[in-house]
Amino acid sequence: MNIRKTVARAAGIGAVATAALGLFSTGAANADTFVPLPGGELTKTLSDGTVVTVKLVGESANISGSMGATPVHRNAWVSASAQVEISGNNSDVGGKIFPGYVVGCQVNIAGGGANGGVTGGASWDSEGNVTPSASVNTGGNLTLGPGQAKAFYVLDLEQADDFGSETHKVRNKFSGSSGSVTWADSTIGLSGCGGYAQARAFVSVEVETDNVVSWVTLWGQPFSLG
Repeated sequence: MNIRKTVARAAGIGAVATAALGLFSTGAANADTFVPLPGGELTKTLSDGTVVTVKLVGESANISGSMGATPVHRNAWVSASAQVEISGNNSDVGGKIFPGYVVGCQVNIAGGGANGGVTGGASWDSEGNVTPSASVNTGGNLTLGPGQAKAFYVLDLEQADDFGSETHKVRNKFSGSSGSVTWADSTIGLSGCGGYAQARAFVSVEVETDNVVSWVTLWGQPFSLG
């Protein structure tokens, strides 16, 4: 039995991501399936002329037989890098990067998951932009039934608040005109789903200038969990 650990590298800051552990068994009957994914790129011009470009690069998934060894269990490890560049007006304002995934059981998540009634830590607007909600979820160990979908964030960054108490953030905050976050072998563990299951990456970026606060969300390609 091998142990894989999530590695989240937050550009420009010294925060450390909480480790997420994935377990898998070796052998021909439970061989991993490596799935290269195309990532993506999105450029949006805000109302004040600020240009935000979001990229998802080096994206992949490694699908493995779950330790549950039943049709209702799925296991995968996902890796990618989210990169953000700001140009035009207010090019040095910085921003916040929120990377995550939507997982669905017997539900179409091709439209970002909004049609599937996604729950857990995020909400969608009419343009498909993801914004955090009060019940933020981190970690990809999920239980879903048919017709259900759930969102979770990759990052769990431990920081001290203004009073020295421990807090956890699901975003990387960067300054200047660019920032990035890279994660490797982040766990998606799904149980309770007896039918087909899918997952899809998203990168949501918040940019605040003197004139506007805006969200830009890039969606990755859906992929099967089996």
